Amino acid sequence: MNRKYRKTIIAGNWKMNMTNSGIKPFMEELKANMPKAKQCDVVLCTPAVMIQTMVKAGKDCKVAAGGQDVSIYDKGAYTGEVSATMLEDIGAKYCIVGHSERRQYHGETDMMVNAKAKKLLEKGINPIICVGESLEQRENDLTMEYVAYQVKAALSGIDATALRHCVIAYEPIWAIGTGKTATSEQAQEVCEEIRAVIRKIYGARPARAVSILYGGSMNAKNAYELLAQPDIDGGLIGGASLKPADFATIVAATAQD
Repeated sequence: MNRKYRKTIIAGNWKMNMTNSGIKPFMEELKANMPKAKQCDVVLCTPAVMIQTMVKAGKDCKVAAGGQDVSIYDKGAYTGEVSATMLEDIGAKYCIVGHSERRQYHGETDMMVNAKAKKLLEKGINPIICVGESLEQRENDLTMEYVAYQVKAALSGIDATALRHCVIAYEPIWAIGTGKTATSEQAQEVCEEIRAVIRKIYGARPARAVSILYGGSMNAKNAYELLAQPDIDGGLIGGASLKPADFATIVAATAQD
């Protein structure tokens, strides 16, 4: 982390879990465990039907609400879709785009991820842009090339001013929900490369201001070591974000030099 130049962000991704009725007791437990002086921005990205409830519940302990996906369209006959305008209207401050599960199960392309990020930026919502390689790509020494391409595609047509509101989340696909985690050195190596790619496009100053999160099974046990890396500015947390005590422990791990 480098708080001199950029935000530290801990963002939970609840995926398709929890209910509206479960948010209040969750937040009460989270507040009881949360460090009094938070060194980071804390976000919980919930299913769309829970965002409004999270906005209200999060005010007391300064937790921002986020979405998990957004449509590439503004409005129209797109059954089941949620637009950036709708997310803005209910108070979402962040939204995940390009998560590997969306890419795998819904066929999202890099250009769709780019379009979604732009829609969010138009409405003042911070996109959390996910990138990451498969196990096969890592074993064939293609990690850097593949991730670099994803970053370039996701940021295509986004200017330096808008870049300030973008967050990149490196999520090695082979470490999501598997219990496997990249070593802190492996995670740092890729996050450093992501920043180098951004530097080549925008220059040094904009690149050092971009928050890069690690999203491959960060948990209460490994968070401190991962967050000690210079180019890892936080985490996109899956399973551990559903456990208030564990999530609070990860937030507490940001309180290091």
